[in-house]
Amino acid sequence: MKFLVADTSSGVCGVGVFEDDKILSKNELDNGKTHSENFMPLVEKSLKDAKVNLNDIDCIGVVAGPGSFTGIRIGVASCKAMAEVKKIKMISVISLDSIAMNEDGSSDVICSLIDARNNQVYCGIFDKNINKLEEYIADDINVVIDVLKKYDNITFVGNGADIHKDFINTQLEGKSIYFSEKNKQCVESLGKVVYKKIQNGELILPDDLIPIYLRKSQAERMEKK
Repeated sequence: MKFLVADTSSGVCGVGVFEDDKILSKNELDNGKTHSENFMPLVEKSLKDAKVNLNDIDCIGVVAGPGSFTGIRIGVASCKAMAEVKKIKMISVISLDSIAMNEDGSSDVICSLIDARNNQVYCGIFDKNINKLEEYIADDINVVIDVLKKYDNITFVGNGADIHKDFINTQLEGKSIYFSEKNKQCVESLGKVVYKKIQNGELILPDDLIPIYLRKSQAERMEKK
């Protein structure tokens, strides 16, 4: 099965093409431009590099969130449009799962953290096989620490792990904790998650794929104050 993957939920805009578990092409940009400028050119380049066209694609996997609200909307809307036109099934991916897949499973627990500013984080807690151990968290970093106190041998990954590294070290002193050097979301990890979901039969129709924010946007939060 050939599938295209896309992630516009972070500062990196990434697109790749896979055939089963083999990567055919990938293109990632982190150049300061908006994803609305980068995304479709990256799709076109990735298809060209893989020597396929959209008619050859059996599935489109897209990161539906959480992350940048604007970025998520761009990626989800663009991928749904392509899928609807070509009648292609889709896979919805949580960014926290994709980031966790950056790690090789050497620790018993993998904690993926995405910075949400003002001491807030998005968090996913998984075993070494990227099976979810807890419900996703969108809250203060202190809430995450409280949940993690029952675990040991933890690897932290993601930009939130990098930002809160000193605090985590202090709060979880005495536990075996490690920090990944692979903190950016990447096409290879996203492809692994999508392929696993395809094998599990998690394909959905474009109409059924919706953004996953986990928390309200800043504008929505300010409006209620």
